[in-house]
Amino acid sequence: MKNQELTLLYVFDAIMTEGSITRAAERLSMTQPAVSNTLSRMRQVWNDPLFIKKGRNIEPTSYALSLWNQVRGPMYELSNAVEATHFEPAESKREFRIAITDAILELIWQPLVCELEKRAPGIDLHAVPYTAETAFGHLREAHVDLAIGLLTEHDHSLRSIWLFDSGYTLAMREDHPLAGQPVSVEDFMAARHLLVSMSGEATGFVDMALMRKGLKRRVAVTVNHFPAVPKLLRTSNMIAAIPEIATNDAGFHDGIWMTDLPVEVDPTSLYLIWHTRHDRDPGVVWMRELVERVTKERWATCMGPSKTGHRKPALLAGNG
Repeated sequence: MKNQELTLLYVFDAIMTEGSITRAAERLSMTQPAVSNTLSRMRQVWNDPLFIKKGRNIEPTSYALSLWNQVRGPMYELSNAVEATHFEPAESKREFRIAITDAILELIWQPLVCELEKRAPGIDLHAVPYTAETAFGHLREAHVDLAIGLLTEHDHSLRSIWLFDSGYTLAMREDHPLAGQPVSVEDFMAARHLLVSMSGEATGFVDMALMRKGLKRRVAVTVNHFPAVPKLLRTSNMIAAIPEIATNDAGFHDGIWMTDLPVEVDPTSLYLIWHTRHDRDPGVVWMRELVERVTKERWATCMGPSKTGHRKPALLAGNG
């Protein structure tokens, strides 16, 4: 292969990975006009438009998708072979993207950022919204380096490490009629429920546990992020069955009563997930080891003993 063709493939791979000429230029430390000129050369050499503008975004043509499926693996291996001996955390200027829920972000982001400032101040860290519908596609398409969440898809392209299991707790305002006492199944089923759903569906793991018992609760309100829960509970008669990891948010510390669910719900297992292309990338290996350690340390710290009067487990994950 000629050097010129290899350069074209290198830039093409960056555009496909980033989905943007501007971000590809930043990734390659090139100017945007230089990347645009290289793209023009690609179109001439490969006799295909490659990318079509759609609003502010660009979409690859069928030819571009087919080409990328063939070259992205070898291109990544080539980059790893060249860069494998050059990763030094203290000197690195790399950018890492992690797909993460707001509850996990509340748990680990502050200590993780502190670690990076001390050990790798040149590294940039970006949080990408995590949903079960998008996270695995983002991993496969190299839009993110890591994801933290439920492992709902299993195939040869993904790797994972178990981080912890999060149980569930029942939350309500501290002067709620059901507060201060064990909640019966009957009272639980009769209440109006608040559900955190990243997908917008009014069904979560608690509902699946209820269905196995032939029960169905009323989900009166859904939201798509956990920080909204405490304020809604403090100003209503709703109750919420939420993962323990989410209760680490400061909003749950005042005016909220937490107790055990009256029905048994299996804990949710959370995993650190990455694509196989990153198995030997020393930078991603370093980052995932750091994320694994920080996450497990934070979870162990937060899951302290319950407090008298108000049961305050530390954290939560997934749909309640």
